[in-house]
Parts: sequence; C-alpha cells; structure tokens
Amino acid sequence: MQPYKYNLEKSSRKHICPSCNKKRFVRYVDSDTKQYLPDQYGRCDREAECAYHLNPYTSGYAKNVSDNTLNSVMPTSKYTPSLTQKPKPVKFIPREVLLKTRQGWEQNTFLQNLLNRIPYPFTNSEIEKIIVQYQLGTVLKGYMAGAVTFPYIDEANNIRTIQAKQFDQSNHTTTTTFLHSIIEQNLTEINSPIPEWLTQYDQNELKVSCLFGAHLLPKYPHNPIALVEAPKSAIIGTLYYGFPDNPNQLLWLAVYNLSSLSLEKCKVLKGRKVILFPDLSKEGTAFRLWSEKAKSFEKQMPGTRFLVNDLLEQKSGSLSKSKGLDLADFLIHFDWRTFRNPSAIPSSSHAAVKSCSPVVTPSCSPEVVPSPNPPVSQSPLAQSPLQIMTIIEPVQMPVIEPVEMQIPPLPHQHISTLTHYIIPPPPPPDLKHDYFAADGLLYTHLPGLPDLC
Repeated sequence: MQPYKYNLEKSSRKHICPSCNKKRFVRYVDSDTKQYLPDQYGRCDREAECAYHLNPYTSGYAKNVSDNTLNSVMPTSKYTPSLTQKPKPVKFIPREVLLKTRQGWEQNTFLQNLLNRIPYPFTNSEIEKIIVQYQLGTVLKGYMAGAVTFPYIDEANNIRTIQAKQFDQSNHTTTTTFLHSIIEQNLTEINSPIPEWLTQYDQNELKVSCLFGAHLLPKYPHNPIALVEAPKSAIIGTLYYGFPDNPNQLLWLAVYNLSSLSLEKCKVLKGRKVILFPDLSKEGTAFRLWSEKAKSFEKQMPGTRFLVNDLLEQKSGSLSKSKGLDLADFLIHFDWRTFRNPSAIPSSSHAAVKSCSPVVTPSCSPEVVPSPNPPVSQSPLAQSPLQIMTIIEPVQMPVIEPVEMQIPPLPHQHISTLTHYIIPPPPPPDLKHDYFAADGLLYTHLPGLPDLC
C-alpha cells in the first residue's frame, strides 16, 4: 500500500485551531515537499469540545492539487519533519526531582479538599495510602503553589513527566502545567543556567508517553484495569472502589486526556481485562471515540480485552454532558465507605447486568433529576469492582446529575502518620547538605534545582 502524501504532523508541535482558537491544532504536512498545507487543513485534538478536522482528501484538496489547479496556493511555510529520522532516545526526569515534591501536604489544595471539603471526607490513612500509591506531591512556591503533582512513571520506574495541577476549593481544575516547565521558567527568570538533565529532557517529542500509574503494573500483575482520562479520576476511583490489594480489585490508571488514549501506551496492558470510562461529552463524542479505539486495540492485542463502560453515557443528562463531567464528578457525591462494602447495598438497588461490550445500545431511561445527596443505596455507581465491569441494562432509573453543594467548613486535618515520607531525620553534624526524605530514605537536593516544590 502506497503511503499517504499528506499526513498529520508527527511532532508534539501545536498551532491555533481555526475553529476554537485554542493552541491544540495539528496541521497536515506534504511528505514530498516537507511543507505545511494551507492553514485550515488539520485536526483539533479537542475532540469533545471542538472536533474540527479538515482532511485534504475528503475536502477535495488532494484531487485539485493532482489536477494542477491549486499551484498558486501551495504553502511556503517550511517544515522539517523527523519522519525519516531514527527515534531519539527518551530522556527521563531524575528521581530527585520527584522526591522533592513529596512534602507540603497541608498546602496541597487537592488533598485538603479530599480531607475537608467534600460531602464525605476521606480519612487521613486513606489519603496517606493514595499519596504513596501514586507518588503524589506538592508545588510549594511560585504561581502554582499548592498544586498537586501527578507523576507519570512507567512500568520500569522511569519518570516520563510530572504534571502539576491546581484545583480550587470545589475541586475544579484552575491551572495545568508540567513541573519541568515550572522549573525552566523559574531558572530563566532568575538568569540561572538550565541543568543538563532539563536541556536533554526538553528534546523529547512526547512528554506524556506512558499511562499514569503504569509503575503499579508489575506490583499488581493480575488485576483488571480501569482506564480513565485524568489522574484525578484514577485517584478518586481508587479511593471509592478500593486499593488493588487482591487480584479482583480494579487497578486505576489514566491516559492524561481524551486524545491521549493510544495503542502505544496500552501495550503494557497486554493480557489484561481493561475497562474504559470515558468522560461525558456533547453528542457522546468521547464515548464513540474510545469505543472505536477499544475495538481497534482488541484486534491488535490478542489476549487483551477492552471494554467500554457506558453507565454515565446512558444515565446522565444533557447538563452533565455539556459540562464534560467525568466519573469522579459523580462519585464524590456519595459515601465512599458504602462503596467499599457492597454487601451493605440492598440488592434491589442494582440493575440487571450482562456481559460488557464496546458496542452498546442507548438507554430508554427518562431524564429525571434526583434530589440532592441521594443515598448510596439508590446509586447505580455503588457496585463492586466486578459489577462495575458490566454494562447496565436499560431499566427505569433516574438520570444522574451532580448538584452544587454548600459544604460547611470542617476542622483542618493534617496528614500526620507519613513521618518517614515528610519529616527527614537530622543529618550528621559534619554534613552541610540540604537533606530531605522520601520512601524511607535520605536524599540530598539535586544541584541546580530551584526551590519550587
């Protein structure tokens, strides 16, 4: 089969989308001339929110060019792709950078929200366990002070990237960036040299090149996988449905965003059962996209099962879909303790179940919005890990719509028992290095690393 003449740019470079004006646009490139096609030809990677895609083949551009009718509008912008170059070796973030984030829990807005500002706060011990499980951290200083850090660590324990995400007290995202960008910006502002590791790391074409939580795969080799878009959903999914302490428990991983679900990332899941939970979107765009990818992945990965759960897609209303809510947005309104003990849920509250499949039929349930704070026994989300791996049959169930809730202020809780992670032992008196502790060990700060986190 002949390769296509026009292809989407392979690098991580993004342009301004002509439809939504966001810098999320990937342009088409002529593989012969190494030039961009006209500005309008490309695809916005905001599939759910924008979905702009002008294909040079379906639009007639390719045919017109072959007929020599568009010679006068051929682009002049130069592009030097790496299509014929050998892949560059991936550079990783030094572990010392990650370890320096393992502190400041009392300033971490996301974690303090889970302890204090949600309808059913988690206990200190649960939050401490989730910190260790996913190696969460905090940005202490600068414009991202109080942000939680989500490290993307692969199955070989290499740190691919560290996302920094700031939340408001309602646990809604306000700012997203990456720790390496924060460090580089700070060093530039103070006219300090960029360390060698950061210079090399910036050469990576892809920063988010593995699944969030992939480092847990060797530790839990037999668990079924729950795959969501964002780390926040993986964290809350784990806190509700339980840690993967036995082979029947779900291991929650995240891909980063809607368009980041790829075969390359999912290859580490070979031989597993994978249940996908796409976010909601207008017209079900996200659900359809992930369903199509699930079919494709299953064909290319024999022995691996990819299943798409449509619970939210069937039971949520138009308001939730327009907001692009995810599983975590719904779970947070229910009592997590009842989710951990499915036997406490009356059997009459469960819908009938059948074997899951990427292809589902729409529900005929009426769009009835429940009253605020529905009891857990009425929630179709409160299922055991094995039941959540199934598709709900069309039954008469109310549409799930989270409601804005006014939560009274609660006493400030501190994470107190992670002393071997956050309180370093005193250094020997003859040493003058700046020490910090993580994972029960003593480390020195990485030379040249600004005191941001």
